[in-house]
Amino acid sequence: MTTRRRVIALATTAAAVAVATGCGSSSSGDASGSASKASGQMILATTTSTRDTGLLDTLVPAFEHASACSVKTVAVGSGQALDLGARGQADVLLVHSPDAEQTFMRAGRGLSRLAVMHNDFVLVGPKADAAKTAGAGGIVPALRAIARTKSAFASRADGSGTNAKELKLWQQAALKPAGSWYIKTGQGMAPTLVIASQKQAYTLSDRGTFLATKSLDSKILVQDDAGLQNPYHVIVVKHSGTNVGCARAFSRWITSAPTQQLIGRFGLSRYGQALFHPDAGSQ
Repeated sequence: MTTRRRVIALATTAAAVAVATGCGSSSSGDASGSASKASGQMILATTTSTRDTGLLDTLVPAFEHASACSVKTVAVGSGQALDLGARGQADVLLVHSPDAEQTFMRAGRGLSRLAVMHNDFVLVGPKADAAKTAGAGGIVPALRAIARTKSAFASRADGSGTNAKELKLWQQAALKPAGSWYIKTGQGMAPTLVIASQKQAYTLSDRGTFLATKSLDSKILVQDDAGLQNPYHVIVVKHSGTNVGCARAFSRWITSAPTQQLIGRFGLSRYGQALFHPDAGSQ
C-alpha cells in the first residue's frame, strides 16, 4: 500500500466514526435530525492554503467516501469564503481570519465555529536579505527594516486571512506601506510567492504553502514569532439554503480525534515536518 493510499484509508476510517456519531440533517436550514439523514451536495469554502498544500486532496475524498455527502470545494481567500457564506453560497467554511470570523458569528451568520488546527506565518524573501530582516529581532522590526530600506514587498492585497494578518502587522509596526516598493499582487498565496521570488521581494506566507510551492528563489527569514500563529476554524453557515446535515457532519468529523491525528501527521513524509497542528477542543 502506498503512503497516499494509507493516509486515505486512515482518513476514511476517521470519517466513518465521526459521521456515524454526528448530528445534523440534510434539510436546508434545519439544525435538527441525525447524521444518518445527512446527504446531498455540500459546498466547502476554504482557503488557498488548504488546497495548495494538498490537505484537501486527503480530507475531502475520505469524507465523501464515509458519508452520503458530496463535497464541492471553493478555494479562495478567507475574506471571500466568509462573503460566500454570508450570501448563502457555501454550507461550511474552513478559514483563518479570526477577527473577520468573529464579526461573521456576531452578525448571526454561523451556527457554530470550532477550532480545527493551526500553522504559522513566515516572512520569506531574497537570500541576500538586503533589509537584514533575519537579524532584526522579530516580525515587527523586520517590517520596519523593509519599509526603511524600501525593499520590495509583495502583498496579496486580496482580502484573505493572510492579507488581513499582514496589514495587522504593518499596523503594529506603526506603518502604512505605500509606494513602488509595495507590490499589490491581488493573487493567492502560491502566485504571490512566485511573484515575490521573481522580483526578489519579501512577502508574508503561511509555512505550508511556501514549502509546497516549487522552484522559489526565496528563503524563510523570520519565523517562530509569537505573533505569527495562524489558526483555522470550521464554521457551519446559518442560511435558509444551508445543507445543515452535511455541514454539521463535516464539522464534527474534522474536529474528531482520528481526523485531528491525521491532520497532525500531514506533511511529515513529504516535507519532514507537519504542515498543520491539531487544535480541536481549544478555545
